[in-house]
Amino acid sequence: MLRTFMTKLGTFTGHPIALALVILYGFVWHLKSPETLDWSGVAALATWGMTVLIQRATHRDTQALHAKLDELLISSSNACSELAEIDNKEPEDIVLHRKKAAVTPDE
Repeated sequence: MLRTFMTKLGTFTGHPIALALVILYGFVWHLKSPETLDWSGVAALATWGMTVLIQRATHRDTQALHAKLDELLISSSNACSELAEIDNKEPEDIVLHRKKAAVTPDE
């Protein structure tokens, strides 16, 4: 359950709403306690904003890469069809699949 939550949280941080939440948080912070919103507070908000933007770019690139790989897997007759759906699994399950795939029958 925690793994699923963490995966969904990581995916959410790549959504534009996450940046809107950081901006909203800064606005509410300014309204509620403007005396504490000093340079270090602005730096913290800027760090959060940049983190969300970087996560968004990384998520976009990853999704594009997955789409390309899915297309190759679907078009290849030798590929295992279950690999096209592996991106729906948890990261730990993908690592286990990769470890199993690395073992050759001759070993």
